[in-house]
Amino acid sequence: MRTTSLFRPWPALPVIGRVVVVVTLAASTVLSPCLGCSARADPGGTQRGFALIGDPHYDGPQITQSLNEMVGVGATWVQFNPAWGQSTTSASVIARTPQTVNDDHLERIIALAHRYGLKVFLAPHIYVPNGSRSAIKPDDPAAWFASYTTFIGHYAAMAQRLGVEQFAVGSELASISHDRPGWLQVIREVRATYDGTVLYAAEPGEAEGVPFWDAVDLIGIDAYFSLSTAPTTDASALQQAWEPIRAEMAAGSARYNRKILFTEAGYTSQEGTTTRPNDWMLGTPPSESEQAAAYRALLAAFSDEPWWEGVYWWVWNALPDNGSDHATNYSPRGKAAEGVIREWWHR
Repeated sequence: MRTTSLFRPWPALPVIGRVVVVVTLAASTVLSPCLGCSARADPGGTQRGFALIGDPHYDGPQITQSLNEMVGVGATWVQFNPAWGQSTTSASVIARTPQTVNDDHLERIIALAHRYGLKVFLAPHIYVPNGSRSAIKPDDPAAWFASYTTFIGHYAAMAQRLGVEQFAVGSELASISHDRPGWLQVIREVRATYDGTVLYAAEPGEAEGVPFWDAVDLIGIDAYFSLSTAPTTDASALQQAWEPIRAEMAAGSARYNRKILFTEAGYTSQEGTTTRPNDWMLGTPPSESEQAAAYRALLAAFSDEPWWEGVYWWVWNALPDNGSDHATNYSPRGKAAEGVIREWWHR
């Protein structure tokens, strides 16, 4: 269970935890010239989205099928995650990898999503072999930021060209997201190219230390909060477990004048997923009912909050499931959790 404050103050600039909030601070020497000025949010209402995982190329007939299925469930947005990589957590060069989606294929799937009436959230990721992007500590930070800017700028230009509605300048880079000057420069470069909504996606323990929330339009949170100490299918108890977290988010949203977007949230269909929602290798028996209860609790806890911008469920798997066991993976496709989503998103 979470024990630390979601909104612990940060020196010179208050910071929030796992939420999407907007910051309007009066003129202050702490802040650099306005990068985003007033915060922007989706004028079409709450974002109802899935991250879509297919083969490494976002290609094949199953992609079209998946987009059609997502729309049927009630989704209005889809998230794509092209990835470049770096050789180690200490490396300072970011480059394409053999698994990086081909630009032509990515452009095709973005255009296809738009034809299905879905808005697109492009959230590029960094891949580190045998490591985590949240542990990146480059030997040469200046060189890393220069390389990162090339990487993220490539996709920002694509997003602008294709009319992508929302763009993440970074995702779960906890060990380097404290570098305000470095990230302000990244954001400036993105905004020079891209005029849509810009955000950063933080993991739960990272958000309180991110010092550049004032420069983005939304504060993104990958909402993998532990809600229970033992497996449970009690949606009411899970909803109650959200209460203190929700209260801190509401306070943070008011403080920063930015809405909160769950850039990721999800649960495997395994027993115990509510205790460790970010663990896809629990190794426990399948449990569609616990997954469904967790979905219901989150939607019940946040759907009526005016400061909540919505959620991207991780993940809708395009079939085949890339070797994962569909009976226990994150995808709600064809499971009890899909019924919960339909119930809430077709109201």
